[in-house]
Amino acid sequence: MDQYEPDRLTPPQLAAVRRSLRSGRAALTRRSLLRASAGGVLTAGALGALSACGIPAAGRTPGGTSADDRSAREKTVNFSNWTEYIDVDDSGKHHPTLEAFRKKTGISVRYTEDINDNNEFFGKIKPQLAAGQETGRDLIVLTDWLAARLIRLGWVQKLDPANLPHAFANLSTQFRTPDWDPGRAYSYPWQGISTVIAYNKKALDGIEVRSVSDLLDNPKLKGRVGFLSEMRDSVGMTLLDMGKDPADFTDDDYDAAIARLQKGVDKGQIRRFTGNDYTSDLAKGDFAACVAWAGDVVQLKADSPDVDFVIPDSGYVTSTDNMLIPNKARHKTNAERLIDFFYEPEQAAALAAYINYVTPVENVKPWLAKIDRDAADNPLIVPDKAMQAKSHAFRSLSQKEETAYEEKFAKLTGA
Repeated sequence: MDQYEPDRLTPPQLAAVRRSLRSGRAALTRRSLLRASAGGVLTAGALGALSACGIPAAGRTPGGTSADDRSAREKTVNFSNWTEYIDVDDSGKHHPTLEAFRKKTGISVRYTEDINDNNEFFGKIKPQLAAGQETGRDLIVLTDWLAARLIRLGWVQKLDPANLPHAFANLSTQFRTPDWDPGRAYSYPWQGISTVIAYNKKALDGIEVRSVSDLLDNPKLKGRVGFLSEMRDSVGMTLLDMGKDPADFTDDDYDAAIARLQKGVDKGQIRRFTGNDYTSDLAKGDFAACVAWAGDVVQLKADSPDVDFVIPDSGYVTSTDNMLIPNKARHKTNAERLIDFFYEPEQAAALAAYINYVTPVENVKPWLAKIDRDAADNPLIVPDKAMQAKSHAFRSLSQKEETAYEEKFAKLTGA
């Protein structure tokens, strides 16, 4: 178990934060595609807090530090999630799945949309966790790389399998064994995030695009290609195209992928590196094709019939946003029951129908078909076995690797 080290963020890490907030997944809320959004804004003061000296560790923090579990006598659970990342009724005031959970269990959910960016949220909770104090939250949702960090630091609690029968039985094989949490001892996915190739059929005008090589090498696409400003997605897709596995690569492999992308920049093949703002470029045809997030493509296709996607034969990169219980949470059992509730196929279907990201729950398709047949048949929401087989996760990075890799990627993108 690692001990928390109160270091400053390195310049490459700060560049990655700014890049993510300016144009990454955090730049727009989950369902604010093609709409202006205030989500994901990190103030100068908050950014300064991230880069300032950290909170001194209160010695080595043991994993799974629990408080007195008040679940039996306090029928509540405090749940922090990303903005617009859950189902909402027509009034915009209620969450049907959380209401169903309350009616079934008698447990009320205090739901807070206070996560706009992984690094920003880490800055909120690290003082309490480093000091061995409670955060006021029983359940949080973090992207896999930050979930891995909290597990390494011993700042989240091991889950009790006895409270998670549906989760254990229904978790998709695709997400069962991440290298940072084998067997899902500390986390369960909230939703999956797939990185694919999207294209505008009208802008392509008959040009075939089926791979990253097509994006980088076809001269007819010069200046009309986009890659993502998130390092793991763009480099991961490039590694796959080069025959390398993002789950098992070397420094030399990484450097070769950066060099390949750099060549695309130097010759003007790549128009720019973007976050969610690629959606407007793609819809207008300024991008003929680009590396994209599947959840955005699902939503974009509904409004832009010329937009479609392809899964390269070499595969695609997948990541997850994950539910974890922080140390000293007061309602651990209630939080575990809520995790398990969302692994009931009926509830998973209701969630998937609304937010359109990859559901991590097996056997959800029949339930989803009752709500939305198109969503049930969409492999970007319910991956079939062939698509699951092409899925590859980007491996966990050490602190040294992350600093070096982000520095090289920042130089590539001009961040």
